[in-house]
Amino acid sequence: MNSSQQLKRVVGLPGAVTLGLGSILGTGVFVSLLFAVQLAGEWAILSVAFAAALAVCNGLSSAQLAASHPVSGGAYEYGYRYLTPTLGFNAGWMFLIAKGASAATASLAFAECLRQIVPAIEHIDLRVSAGLTLAVVTVLVLSGVRRSVRVNTVIVTIVLVTLGVFSAAALTTSNWQIRLNTAEFTLNDVLRATALCFVAYTGYGRVATMGEEISEPSKNIPRAVIATLVITSFVYLLVTVAIVAIINSSDSHRFLQTSKSLDSLLAVSSSSRLTTAIVGFGAMLAMFGVLLNLVLGLSRVVLAMARRQDLPSYFAGLSPDGDSPQRAVVLVAVMIGVLALSGDVLRTWSMSAFAVLIYYATANLCALRQPAEERRYPRVIPMAGLCGCLGLAPFIDLKTIVGGVVLLVVGLLVKVLANTRQRKSPVA
Repeated sequence: MNSSQQLKRVVGLPGAVTLGLGSILGTGVFVSLLFAVQLAGEWAILSVAFAAALAVCNGLSSAQLAASHPVSGGAYEYGYRYLTPTLGFNAGWMFLIAKGASAATASLAFAECLRQIVPAIEHIDLRVSAGLTLAVVTVLVLSGVRRSVRVNTVIVTIVLVTLGVFSAAALTTSNWQIRLNTAEFTLNDVLRATALCFVAYTGYGRVATMGEEISEPSKNIPRAVIATLVITSFVYLLVTVAIVAIINSSDSHRFLQTSKSLDSLLAVSSSSRLTTAIVGFGAMLAMFGVLLNLVLGLSRVVLAMARRQDLPSYFAGLSPDGDSPQRAVVLVAVMIGVLALSGDVLRTWSMSAFAVLIYYATANLCALRQPAEERRYPRVIPMAGLCGCLGLAPFIDLKTIVGGVVLLVVGLLVKVLANTRQRKSPVA
């Protein structure tokens, strides 16, 4: 890698933590947890706990890898280094699919929240609003990582306050009790909900994929990943308990089956219009933050893949100040826009769940292959992460799995075409 392709290390520990949280506290809370409760009911609390345990294993594996190999690309680069080029490419491509689908979900969810807050735009197609939001985020990311991190920090702070308001409103206006009815327990639903919840934790991966831009990476990356997971686990469990409290204290099961966002769910438990408006605005802002962080992270993976010519080398170009991979950012925005055309939040989130499980299975394989001098944690941690990812993948619906396999084949064809073109026209 020549110096003109090297990003600057301008992100410290606080910025790295907020990047991780900004990638999590949006669709993770306002989409994933609601889907989990729809699937598993009160037992979603167990799904959230299972997903947290798996996320800890995967997070520690990713931190160990990123600390010893701090470059953009995450498991894509680790696969090349510790496994094979094909497995490395597969990891990078599945990351693009996983987080591209998550970003499409965030843009659609943002549009849904905006529609609820501004009834006058109800007649506008969700996909139009989602596309306009994506355009604003793209311009912001093109302006450089420093400004993006500052905006993200403000968003994360507001979202944390919003979630506190939601939880307090739900728990103080509900005669809340956690009653786990064994007659309603279904292992298949709990495990599928766990798979959907796991995606909601994986924003810590943004710390790894942006490892090239984090200062003192061997120290700050593990700390940022661990801090992100601790804060996220606490927030998710608190919010899930709040949702279950609403279910147990009111006749809201029927409503829950058709609810699309937590601000609507809050309306069932609170008579305060102000509280509902605050949470609605917070949900919308959270989706914007997730979209911002995903465009940042995805563009860095595209940059890494273009450096190796697994994607056209044109996308390896940086801005004149070396602060942004501008061509990669534009490509990522186009990809997210295409995925958002489906207009189906659950479908895009399920695709993200399947692809991210494959991605982190590869990351754990890489961690198992690291030499002893690079290991920070016992081998049982990546082994547990690998088994968890592979074990949950079959619980995604079959249609999504088939679609994921098709997209993986498409990716391999893209790699072949890019490599063929590179051989015919070598870069000086």
